[in-house]
Amino acid sequence: MQYTSLNQMITAEAATLAKGPIAIVMVEDDVEVATTLRHHQQMGFKAVIALMPEMFDLPRDLQETVIRVDYSMSDEDAMERAINTLMDPMAGQWVYYCYNAEYFFYPFCETRNIIEMLAFHNEERRDAMLAYVIDLYAEDLNRHPDAVSLDGAHMDRSGYYALARKDAENHDHPKERQLDFFGGLRWRYEEHVPAARRKIDRIPLFRAKRGLKIRWDHTFDDEEYNTYACPWHHNITSAICSFRTAKALKTNPGSKFEIDSFKWHNSAPFEWHSRQLLDLGLMEPGQWF
Repeated sequence: MQYTSLNQMITAEAATLAKGPIAIVMVEDDVEVATTLRHHQQMGFKAVIALMPEMFDLPRDLQETVIRVDYSMSDEDAMERAINTLMDPMAGQWVYYCYNAEYFFYPFCETRNIIEMLAFHNEERRDAMLAYVIDLYAEDLNRHPDAVSLDGAHMDRSGYYALARKDAENHDHPKERQLDFFGGLRWRYEEHVPAARRKIDRIPLFRAKRGLKIRWDHTFDDEEYNTYACPWHHNITSAICSFRTAKALKTNPGSKFEIDSFKWHNSAPFEWHSRQLLDLGLMEPGQWF
């Protein structure tokens, strides 16, 4: 199932887009594309859509099970243009999006699929879910110069913090139930990261609705979608474990030769299990047990 444009796919897959949850993987390069797609298939998404350059290949099993759309992620607004184009056709469905070499985790995801989790989240009257983007990086950059290694993945076990999110219309009061989160490689190597790109919070899972727009900073124009919890208690939060920042730091000329190793005293091997993320406080189950 391969399409040459988003509009062609929207027309041909109208029935698929009307039955969620749907995962959208935006492919920026050819690193760990197949593992990213398979990871999200195994979580139970009804459909997985890959937006990727025409030149990249997919293994045969993914050619038959993934909806592929020729799409370039090199444009500055590629992410928001894609999501906003798909928003109305997907209205009413739960939608998740990420980039290649990023892996979604939520509490108890090893034993409960995405449909079971969203059934509870829906009962909580929530239309979106907060995630922290947790940086992954290879232990040995000499063996893995692009900083990507699934077997030798490490993460920061501390160094995360939150600041009140300023309200542009009311400077005296921060936005209600919204915070800006920081940490990981974007914090440790902030001199190589533009200030506007240092946040690690994202709303990657949301219920699409007509007229809703996502913005370049991974927030939505409906402010309730950007909240971390409802007013009366904590809700489920999730994590996206991502090699994306490490890849960028080891690819960009300004930082490539400045970094010999991402490991520091707060590094820990990544266990590829939601329990580790829960124990470190990087996501929480809310009222869900």
